[in-house]
Amino acid sequence: MVGFLNFVIGFVVSLLIGAFGIYVGARVIADRDDYEYAILTALVGAFVWWLVAGLFSLIPLVGGLIGSILGLLAWVYVINARYPGGWGKAIGIALVAYITVWVVLFALNVVGFLSAGALGIPGV
Repeated sequence: MVGFLNFVIGFVVSLLIGAFGIYVGARVIADRDDYEYAILTALVGAFVWWLVAGLFSLIPLVGGLIGSILGLLAWVYVINARYPGGWGKAIGIALVAYITVWVVLFALNVVGFLSAGALGIPGV
């Protein structure tokens, strides 16, 4: 039971951190101010990235690289579909989200509070 509770807490914290990155990116790039919207975007983006990267990683030899690239493109596609402004702004939101999440995770690791990734931001 404790393992499951730890999983749920880790999932929620990771989702909230990933959503925060998308929220900051959307706020800076697309002038959108809706954290709940960012949470759903992070959740959908994480699922789509996991699905695409996982499916293409089954291809022998080059599948992992192709899966990672296509998974990242699928994640940016989700951002593009959910926020206005086209692919340029979606890429901008993604870049700001990455930077924001790296800063947050670094700060949390420095103070010893958290050592985790961020759901909704691939590779972090």
